[in-house]
Amino acid sequence: MAQELRDKRAIVTAGGSGIGRIVAERLRAAGARVAICDIEETALRAVTEVWPDITAVRCDVSDPESVETAMEMMLDGLGGVDILVNNAGSAGPTACVEDIDVTEWDQAIRVNLNSQFLFTRGVVPAMKRQESGVIFNMSSAAGRLGMPMRSPYVAAKWAVIGLTQTLAMELGPSNIRVNAILPGSVRGDRMTRVMQAKAKATGQSLAEVEAEETAAMSLGRMIEPDEIADLVVYVASDSGRSISGQSLGVCGNTEILR
Repeated sequence: MAQELRDKRAIVTAGGSGIGRIVAERLRAAGARVAICDIEETALRAVTEVWPDITAVRCDVSDPESVETAMEMMLDGLGGVDILVNNAGSAGPTACVEDIDVTEWDQAIRVNLNSQFLFTRGVVPAMKRQESGVIFNMSSAAGRLGMPMRSPYVAAKWAVIGLTQTLAMELGPSNIRVNAILPGSVRGDRMTRVMQAKAKATGQSLAEVEAEETAAMSLGRMIEPDEIADLVVYVASDSGRSISGQSLGVCGNTEILR
């Protein structure tokens, strides 16, 4: 297997399951030393039982103190950092704006946006010292399209695009590249839960919601998690050395979100 990222050091947030776990596995397979954090201890144990060389730390990404502690542990475990994948996120509530509680809004912003600021702030000093680094911020197809009944999530994902473009400008002179990834409907437990919430809120069946999701994409199919991981590895490698400040869609060309 190609070792595109041999000896690189990578941090993946929410790396215990779903997209994060697949990304962590793919980075490891590409030769990187990997550290992950996740709020679910059982998920972390499941990863380290298979790959004991992966540093795994519990972290609540919505809590600045928890992030600071986790960052110290992961940086110490790796001896530095070359790649950060800001993967952590939450779906937030599915409801009309007038029915969304302020605490629900705040939590969605903390997890989907503030966490990316916190982890980026944590790795940038080390990346500046070595004059290299790659940062990925997970946005969404919702980061370029509106989506009724998902206003906190969509607001955060749009903000991630602005954060990414600004950081690419700010950090580029230090040879630090920053890009956003915009997944579409990615197959997995999280997407199933999102569709179930939409079905409950709209009175549709789960099958009807899934049909709407795939119909919204030009390619007419769900995205597989390993497609996200493959993009991360490519852009983080020397092959992607001039890719920065971009919003990279992996969404089958999602045309509209309802």
